[in-house]
Amino acid sequence: MADKETTMLVESILEYMDWMKSMEEHRGRPSSLRYPQILMDFILFVIRKGVAHKDVFTLDTLNGFKAYRGYKSAYRAIKALSEYLYGQGKIDRPLQIPKPQIPLPDLYEDYLLYLQNIRQISPGHFRQVRRMLNLFHGYLQRVQIELPELKIEDLDEFMAEFKVVDNAMRIYRYCLRGFLKYLYHERRIIKKDLAPLLVNPRWVATSKPPKFLRPNELKRLFAGLELSTPADIRDYAIVHLAYFLGLRPVEISRITFDDISFSKAELSLRKRKADNPILLPVPENVLKGIAAYVLKARPKTNNRHLFLSFHFPYGPMASGTVITHLSKIMKRAGLDSSGYWLRHTYAQNLLEAGRSFYEVKEMLGHDSIESTGVYLHIHTELMRKVLFNETL
Repeated sequence: MADKETTMLVESILEYMDWMKSMEEHRGRPSSLRYPQILMDFILFVIRKGVAHKDVFTLDTLNGFKAYRGYKSAYRAIKALSEYLYGQGKIDRPLQIPKPQIPLPDLYEDYLLYLQNIRQISPGHFRQVRRMLNLFHGYLQRVQIELPELKIEDLDEFMAEFKVVDNAMRIYRYCLRGFLKYLYHERRIIKKDLAPLLVNPRWVATSKPPKFLRPNELKRLFAGLELSTPADIRDYAIVHLAYFLGLRPVEISRITFDDISFSKAELSLRKRKADNPILLPVPENVLKGIAAYVLKARPKTNNRHLFLSFHFPYGPMASGTVITHLSKIMKRAGLDSSGYWLRHTYAQNLLEAGRSFYEVKEMLGHDSIESTGVYLHIHTELMRKVLFNETL
C-alpha cells in the first residue's frame, strides 16, 4: 500500500473511532471494548502485509487478519468500519461476507443451474428453491429413499412436516413441483410425473375465522403505545406503518431514506414480495411518527436504512426483529394476535371503505387475486347492522 493511501486509511480509522466515541456518549452506553484494539491491529496488519488499497476490505484480507491475530469475531468490527467508510464515500463498496451454502449432490446443483441459465428465475425465487432442495434432500437421506423410488405418499409425508401458513405451503409445493418436472421430463430419473399429483388443498376449504382487529381492540392497541424511550418511539412508528399502510414486516425493515418523501407525503416500495413496486400516500400521523423516531430515537449513523438496531454498529433491523417487536406490543395491549393482523385489518378497512378487490390487491402488493382473498372476509360491520341492528 502506498504511503498516501496508508495515511488516508489511518486517518479514516481514527475518524471512525472518534465517531464511535461520540455514539457512546449519545446512546449512554459503551460499544465493544475490543473494537479499538481490533481496528488498530487491523491497521498494522494491512501495513505489514502490504495489502493493496482496493483489497483492504475483502474476504481474503479479513480471513488473513483473523488467522494472523486469532480474532474469531473480527468480522463485526471490520465490517462496521467498511460500512462507515462506504457511507463517507471513501471506499467503493463495504466488506461483503457471503452466507455459507450447504453443498448439494450434483443432480440438485444441475437443476439449480438449469433454473438460472434456462429458466432465468429471480434471485429471491432461486433462494427459495435452494432452501427447499436442502430440506428435501435431508428428508430423503433421513428416511433412506432414493429419487428413482419416489412415490406420492413420500412427498405427502415430506410436506406434512411443514408447520407454516397456507401461502408458504403453496410456495413450497410450487418449488418442489418444478424439481419433480425436471426429474421426469429432463433427466428421466423418476418413472412417473409426480408434479401434477402434488396439489394444494382447495382454497375454499381452507378459510379461517377473520384475523383482523376490531375497533375496540385497535383502541387498546394505540392507547398502549408509549413515547418514553427510544424503543417506544421506534415501535410507535413501526405500528403506524403496519396498520395505516398495511406493510409486511420485511417491507418495513427494508425502508430507506431514499424511499420516503416527506414533502410529498409518499413512500416508494421498490422491492415487494411479488415484485410489484408501488408508490403509497403516507398519512400525516404516520409521517409524524417517522419524524419523531428519526429526530429523537434513531442512532446517529450514515446508514440509509430507516429502522436500525440499538446495538453497535447499528445495522438495519431484520424483518424477524420487526415481527418480534410487533408481537410484544400486541401482547402488552392484551391482544392474542400477531403483527400480521395489522395487515389484515388494513385490507379489511380498504374493503369496508368501498375499494374493489383489484384495488386492495394492488395496495397489498399481491400477484394474484386469490392471495388477496385470504385477507378479505365478510363485511362484518354491515352484516351486523343488517341482521342485528348492531354496530361494532
